[in-house]
Amino acid sequence: MSHELVLVLDFGGQYNQLIARRVREHKIYCEVKSYKTPIEEIKAMNPKGIIFTGGPNSVYLDESPRMDKEILELGIPVLGICYGAQFLVYALGGVIEPAHDASLSEYGKTECEIDTSSPLFDGLDKNTIVWMSHNDYISKVPDGFKSIGHSVKCPYGAMADEERKLYGVQFHPEVNHTVQGFDMLGNFLTKICGCRGDWTMESYAETAIRDIREKVGDGKALLALSGGVDSSVACKLLAKAIGSQLTCIFVDHGLMRKNEGDEVEAAFADSGVNFVRVNAGERFLGKLAGVTEPESKRKIIGEEFIRVFEEEAKKIGKVDYLVQGTIYPDVIESGLGDAAVIKSHHNVGGLPDYVDFKEIIEPLRLLFKDEVRALGTTLGLDEKLVWRQPFPGPGLAIRIIGDITPEKVATLQDADAIFREEIANAGLDRSINQYFAVLTSMRSVGVMGDGRTYDYTLALRGVSTSDFMTADFSRIPYDVLEKVSVRIVNEVKNINRIVYDITSKPPATIEWE
Repeated sequence: MSHELVLVLDFGGQYNQLIARRVREHKIYCEVKSYKTPIEEIKAMNPKGIIFTGGPNSVYLDESPRMDKEILELGIPVLGICYGAQFLVYALGGVIEPAHDASLSEYGKTECEIDTSSPLFDGLDKNTIVWMSHNDYISKVPDGFKSIGHSVKCPYGAMADEERKLYGVQFHPEVNHTVQGFDMLGNFLTKICGCRGDWTMESYAETAIRDIREKVGDGKALLALSGGVDSSVACKLLAKAIGSQLTCIFVDHGLMRKNEGDEVEAAFADSGVNFVRVNAGERFLGKLAGVTEPESKRKIIGEEFIRVFEEEAKKIGKVDYLVQGTIYPDVIESGLGDAAVIKSHHNVGGLPDYVDFKEIIEPLRLLFKDEVRALGTTLGLDEKLVWRQPFPGPGLAIRIIGDITPEKVATLQDADAIFREEIANAGLDRSINQYFAVLTSMRSVGVMGDGRTYDYTLALRGVSTSDFMTADFSRIPYDVLEKVSVRIVNEVKNINRIVYDITSKPPATIEWE
């Protein structure tokens, strides 16, 4: 089953993922491609619409990214955003100029008056708030274009050649700060591109299951199951497609949250796949004994995980396919064209050479995290796994500052479980994007039962974020924090002080190590 497609052509913008997510939220399938994508390839994809992203460059400079203007002659509706709008103007003979006068630059929330007779702004409020971020400005639009939106400083805050269905906006409709931005994108997609919105997780699951069955045939597949949402959803999808032909190896390194290993095992007990749990806690803790440096902890755990995986994979015999939980942000963050590489994702790096894989299956590589969760729900995956809090591969090893001992792991598991339980009791477990406890290496004096204590300080962390690249600390109500604090100090040994981390990212990171 083929879906309607909208292409996001990336000029190095920081919001390329966000634009694609917003399109998908309208139930329209979308892919991010580099602006370097050949025209013939774009034609072959037959998109219903094209969106040009923003970017950090000035379009009039020789080294700036540009496409052949043939892209604007295909008869496909185009929406240019920020740099994308300026490229549209430049390619068609308009004029872009640098804002030598600082009064012509615009950053942040800006009042804009829009022409609601344009299909791009149909049904919206005439006066609206948008998010501007530009140094260059459009001083002359190409022939056939008119202004359909302006601010005090920007006469061409939005422009259109409605006959050719070419549109440009100087602001960013994809960010929440643009109050009616979601509806603007919806108008472009439905009223200008003519999309119906046929992208659902039900249809995705149906297509993916059929494709996996055709690919695997009577072969065998292997999945290293972490218990995280991505690998768990991949497992559930493969289970429906090929059942017992799939083997999942779940390595419990003893550094998971309280009861989490049992919860993962229970979730896949009746899944129809071969599920292998390896309890390797003592092995991992032995390797980590006396290690305090965070990066060393990560490397030790990563290497030992592979060693355990190798040993278990040998027992299975010949395996044809390796299944990975790669998701779309992994693909995008690894770099598109001239876009910055945020982090390279080597999901196969270090896997055993002796497993002769015919091919790698990545059934989630086109999905964003929220879509992965939606797919998990569609497939009937246990809700605890679908909404599992983001958890680093090294687990609690990097949430224990300093050396790791079995006693510290147990202490942190108990404290973290209370924190998560009270957040859920308060109904905040879906609104706080990530929350967890950290056992610090700091000890301080306290008084309990009229006696002196000298125990550890526990730090609580909660953040709000849409992309995990930036984050703000969550404003957890004081009464919830108080309940958490009282319970932990009274119910968990070796902790006598609780602090709450109110640092944003940047300058901090979400995790402490």
